[in-house]
Amino acid sequence: MHRQPLLGVLRALQPLSLVERVSQLNTLGLRHVEIGFSAHPAWSEQCRELQLRFPEVSFGAASVRSAEALARVAEAGLGYAMAPVLEPTLIAQARDLGILLVPGVMTPTEVHQASALGCALVKLFPAVNLGPSYWRSLSVPMGGMVPFCIAAGGLNVADVADWLRQGVDAVVLGQGLFAASLEPLAAEPMIDPQLGAVLRQLEAAHKPPKGEKIPH
Repeated sequence: MHRQPLLGVLRALQPLSLVERVSQLNTLGLRHVEIGFSAHPAWSEQCRELQLRFPEVSFGAASVRSAEALARVAEAGLGYAMAPVLEPTLIAQARDLGILLVPGVMTPTEVHQASALGCALVKLFPAVNLGPSYWRSLSVPMGGMVPFCIAAGGLNVADVADWLRQGVDAVVLGQGLFAASLEPLAAEPMIDPQLGAVLRQLEAAHKPPKGEKIPH
């Protein structure tokens, strides 16, 4: 994630219906994709299949809010999960399962609580309501001792560079991956044509010096 600080979220009742979308994002070079959790009985199995089909993509789960969902994430073999809330019992369960759970935070109190619970990463949510300078403003009175911040919620491709420049560590795009359609009844929205250029810029900006390796 240090090399490519951008994640995409795709949602469908059955993950295998997202194969074409994942393929498009993979071709553009997006390496981090979250699959929105659903209660479909085949969700875990289909997530495993997606990982087999796209081994170069790092898959995680989005919108994990319950113990049952987290258990299904473990069954799916996914290495990380994002939550919209800060729930200590889920964080403890995730550790027991060997899963990295990234909790949702918004206030200084929640950030402090997440740090006290040992969370090295947090999801700033909903980011669009807070503005790109919020995280930097929050971190100053906390002495700069804040977790790795992933901004999520309502952001678009055009927002990525500014949010990273203002101090967050990574950005999540959901519906913002897609361009606004001129045809309201279009069945499949198009991926934002700017996404490829943004990914190339991020790759160039975070390219390690010759001989040095940076983990994804």
